[in-house]
Amino acid sequence: MKKTAQSLNSQFVHKLWVVIPAAGSGSRFSKTELKQYQMIQDKTVLEHTVARLNTLNLSGYVLAIGAQDTFAQTLNFLNQQHAHFCQGGTERVDSVLNALEYLSHIAEPNDWVLVHDAARPCVSLDSLQALVEHATQTGHSAILAIPVRDTLKRVVTGHEINATVDRSQLWQAQTPQMAQLAVLKSAIEQALQDQICITDEASALEYAGHRVDVVQGRADNIKITYPDDLDLAALILNAQ
Repeated sequence: MKKTAQSLNSQFVHKLWVVIPAAGSGSRFSKTELKQYQMIQDKTVLEHTVARLNTLNLSGYVLAIGAQDTFAQTLNFLNQQHAHFCQGGTERVDSVLNALEYLSHIAEPNDWVLVHDAARPCVSLDSLQALVEHATQTGHSAILAIPVRDTLKRVVTGHEINATVDRSQLWQAQTPQMAQLAVLKSAIEQALQDQICITDEASALEYAGHRVDVVQGRADNIKITYPDDLDLAALILNAQ
């Protein structure tokens, strides 16, 4: 019998929270418009994203938004009573850390936190359930990821191919990325203190010596980066 999000959440004692960093400038999308506030099917990208995450039985979700953002709190988010807002930072990692600091005042250190990109509105319920089930049953931090499919080329200078990269052990990281609150917060703080480049939550956890597992996700869990990605996301949401 297929497990529901509700039954998954009842299997472990610690609560489940989500952090959504949504303070970025989105410069690759547009110099003037934020991609999370673009419209798909009469809803913003961010509203779609929050709705997907709320298919899990969350204790709450924290949106880290820009200091000048007066729009986010006017949106019609699902489970509005569970919505929290905090100020984001200059970089994505700063926004995540600010949200974790906010959570540390209302959540327990061992509660589980999923960090998810604001511009990934197509993550599937099956993928979310698989991630939560794996992390809570094993006790390991985990991320959604998919095996790299295409042939990869290393180009060191100019346009000349230096080598073909073996892709057999390579995975493309996605979000959500999941860890316990205190573990993730400490790992990010340590990495920032040591001036380590943090590209995602897993990289901070890896640097701090924590095990991080991959849970196979889906190729349609796209991140909206360029304007034409909106059309692709609309097609995926319709297909799902």
